[in-house]
Amino acid sequence: MQIFPVRSKSDQSLFLKVPLNIYKNDTAWIQPLDKDIEEVFDEKKNKAFRFGKIERWIVVDEQKNLIGRIAAFVNKKYKNKGDEFAVGGIGFFECVNRQDVADLLFDNAKHWLLNNGVMAMDGPINFGERDRWWGLLVKGFEEPLYCMNYNPPYYQTLFENYGFKSFYDQICFGTDAKKPLEKKIWDRHDAIAKDPNYTCIHLKKYQLQKFAEDFSEVYNKAWAGHGGLKEISKEQVLLLFKKMKPVMDEKIIWFAYHQNKPIAIFINLPDLNQWFKHLHGKFGLIHKLKFLWLKQFKKNNKFTGLVFGVIPEFQGKGVDAYIIGSSAKLVQSDELHYTKYEMQWIGEFNPKMINIAQHLGDVYESRRLTTYRYQFDPTIPFKRHPILA
Repeated sequence: MQIFPVRSKSDQSLFLKVPLNIYKNDTAWIQPLDKDIEEVFDEKKNKAFRFGKIERWIVVDEQKNLIGRIAAFVNKKYKNKGDEFAVGGIGFFECVNRQDVADLLFDNAKHWLLNNGVMAMDGPINFGERDRWWGLLVKGFEEPLYCMNYNPPYYQTLFENYGFKSFYDQICFGTDAKKPLEKKIWDRHDAIAKDPNYTCIHLKKYQLQKFAEDFSEVYNKAWAGHGGLKEISKEQVLLLFKKMKPVMDEKIIWFAYHQNKPIAIFINLPDLNQWFKHLHGKFGLIHKLKFLWLKQFKKNNKFTGLVFGVIPEFQGKGVDAYIIGSSAKLVQSDELHYTKYEMQWIGEFNPKMINIAQHLGDVYESRRLTTYRYQFDPTIPFKRHPILA
């Protein structure tokens, strides 16, 4: 068994090929696009390099078969509420079902992180934003959503045998998109809908600048400052919306207003993996054309929730039910064909959002992922992520 760092173009190619050995008999796995993985390691495309650095390794056996990989990274901007020491990260872990191989990968990451001045490692996480490649799947081994981690069940044993402990769980909720919402949601929706001060509309692609401004206003009031999240500018949102525009369905992206001021957002997208699973990780010119054909002619009946939020002064007033009900009127009509809905993960440390998700109607826990932590100094008491107020 040999471990070596990724240095050359050839090594980069091998890094992408490791999962092909792990998942060759797993029908639920959807191969991520190579470009989405490689962008994480590209200094020109990943802004996390401004605040940190990353290293990655590959393990081969005596016959040169690919049997494991891992990445380790430090990022000065990576902080969780309650952290009293610097924490690094590991991610993009793939491994055959052998503890000795996993231990070798974890040991290399640990030693590299120690040399870079941190006292613990969280994983598997992303070197970048938390909406991608975050957490280890421990429940719900079904087809993953776009840019969501997927792994065999035995990975949990590999992590926990090494000494990783659960830092927090991430819960996804699914539901039948056509199933009627609970009466109490409609009662709360109707009560607000009667007030002329409130309006609720879906995004219009020809007004992206307006909706980018509205998104940034709600986001900055609802999330900035929590869990290390920083404010986002309207220019950043507009750039994001323009990138999303080719795959947007404007009728599942909703905004609520009070006296024409944005107070809530409900951002959803079609599940891109329902199309990308036919591309086998590639996205060259031919694959882009195939994607456009699939998008045009292959019906996608699943959509996924990316962002849901209400600004603080309007929380607890029924605005959540108002925007959910408004969107449901269209989603549950014959105009839209979606039958399955899944919310991206919500941290167990955020009981308010979990409560909202649980009261959408007939929802179920579709999958659960765990962000693990391994502390290098065992004398320091282990603390799980604190509950957000």
